[in-house]
Amino acid sequence: MDVPRILDAISSPADLKVLDNEELAILAREIRQEIVATTSVTGGHVASSLGAVDIIVALESLLDMPRDRVVFDVGHQAYAHKLLTGRREAFKTLRTYGGLSGFTKPSESPYDVHPSGHASDSLSIATGLAKARQPKGTDEKVVALIGDASLAGGMAFEALNYMGNEQLPLVVILNDNEMSISRNVGALMKHLGNIRANSHYREAREGLQAAMEQGGPAARGLLGFGKNMKESLKQMVIPHTMIYESLGIVCTAPIDGHNIAELRDVLSLVLEMDGPALVHVVTRKGEGYELARRDPEAFHGIGPYDIATGRALKKPGRAPSYTEVFGAALADEAANDADVVAITAAMTGGTGLKTFAAEFPSRFVDVGIAEEQAVGMAAGLSSGGKKPVVALYSTFMQRAVDQMIIDVALPEANVVFAFDRAGLVGDDGPTHHGVFDMVYTRMVPNMRALAPSDEAELVHALHTALILEGPVSLRYPRGEAEGAPLPDVPEILEVGKSRMVREGDDVALLAFGRMVGQARAAAELLSAEGIECRVVDMRWVKPLDEEAIAAAAACRLVVTVEEGVIAGGAGEGVLEVLGRQGATTPAVTLGIPDRFIGQGPVSQLFADLGLNAEGIAATVREALR
Repeated sequence: MDVPRILDAISSPADLKVLDNEELAILAREIRQEIVATTSVTGGHVASSLGAVDIIVALESLLDMPRDRVVFDVGHQAYAHKLLTGRREAFKTLRTYGGLSGFTKPSESPYDVHPSGHASDSLSIATGLAKARQPKGTDEKVVALIGDASLAGGMAFEALNYMGNEQLPLVVILNDNEMSISRNVGALMKHLGNIRANSHYREAREGLQAAMEQGGPAARGLLGFGKNMKESLKQMVIPHTMIYESLGIVCTAPIDGHNIAELRDVLSLVLEMDGPALVHVVTRKGEGYELARRDPEAFHGIGPYDIATGRALKKPGRAPSYTEVFGAALADEAANDADVVAITAAMTGGTGLKTFAAEFPSRFVDVGIAEEQAVGMAAGLSSGGKKPVVALYSTFMQRAVDQMIIDVALPEANVVFAFDRAGLVGDDGPTHHGVFDMVYTRMVPNMRALAPSDEAELVHALHTALILEGPVSLRYPRGEAEGAPLPDVPEILEVGKSRMVREGDDVALLAFGRMVGQARAAAELLSAEGIECRVVDMRWVKPLDEEAIAAAAACRLVVTVEEGVIAGGAGEGVLEVLGRQGATTPAVTLGIPDRFIGQGPVSQLFADLGLNAEGIAATVREALR
């Protein structure tokens, strides 16, 4: 007879209040088992979610939710939260088409505060919630859960400065697991590591625990923080050199993030404070599943996997991924040019730079979760005579558009931007779809932008970008490439020139990036119906090939196809050119409409948006009626 699970009796955080510490620990183990069982089928952010289970159980057992608000940074660690807030039955649909989001999502649950997905924004959201309390005179709790890597982001520092200055009543839980997507870097990370390793750590922690148990000065200092901040700081900031002291934020000694009793003791105190507090919690990514704990980077974001072995359950691919092709091509370029430098932001593996980092360690820079620093540093490296390549996910590059404009484009710095995960990315949904980069590169003077259609074109595009003077971007999608043979020697592409990949005089399909493949397939479908389409691989988003556009206007219909937003995108650029040329040919733009696109298999999303071969063909038929 199966023993009933505590988890099956939990419908909301209110149900946790009747459980003692031992029962909560059992519940945490059950949650970990559920996370592993589900993600082995759906994939997901396994290691980070497993590491945060005890924190979430302890915290939500003390709160009155959803009146009290918990703000998750990034949201990678929120799976336990979903299981505790009425989504246990739906959890099996995690990250699937039409199912639960892999991140917090207010439209999904009243327990979700904001649509997480990008790092370092939780503290700013929390300061707003705490500030909103003041005129109402209410006492709801505000808690932000943030990882140590995200805390190093500039936005988080701005929020820390503000909450300390304003003495806002909120609690920051620092989930210190020594990992982001890749190993953490930077002075703050070293500082946290020194705190963990400090010989006074155990002594300080034990002293704090004893003080709390006895109701001693430390506990009284916490509770009376608002009345005597300086004295409280003297009591509680351990060690006194911590950066938070100077910001006016009480910080606890590091505590064990997998000890629910200890977590609840500390949290119950800081939740009653009338000023800002930071609870420093030390956890292990992958806790409860040995394979994820042993290799947290592999289990940061993983597809379906075998629980027993941890191996990803992937069908044999016929081609390498675009990311792998880029990484190998950049390493080849660096071998031939000592000035090439690679820069990323806490995603060495995710951007395919592990080989580069191993072969050229002195020319590899991981700035941590700090995209603005990455781009600003690239501008400086360019001024110093280097050829920096900034490799970021398209969605994360959005944070550094100002630096791209002012620091790179304005002085025409020789910086190459490599936008990985450009276009629709699938199961991670709207916060991770890279659909805006063609707009923000098109709008900036001095920028040039490439959209290679396959892996061979990607190799040519990178080579070209490194040779050109001034800033150049190239975009490429997530996942398996097209299977095109890689060139022995990369070509230099002529700036602003497209290539014809299929002849035809009835309809001109002007396609960008991997939409070229979909356009060719659509042309084959239409050819069987007597409609002959030319297919043009536009190659360049900026500058556009105006000669090819003029030639396209001689057809009965012009259709642009792009894997990015239509508003301000490449297709609208083509329409501008047609207008200047005085063309009267009917034209249709296909791409991402003016709405956020949900999660799901890319093939399904293409079908929904009319961006697959059948959808493009249907658009052509309708336009020719």
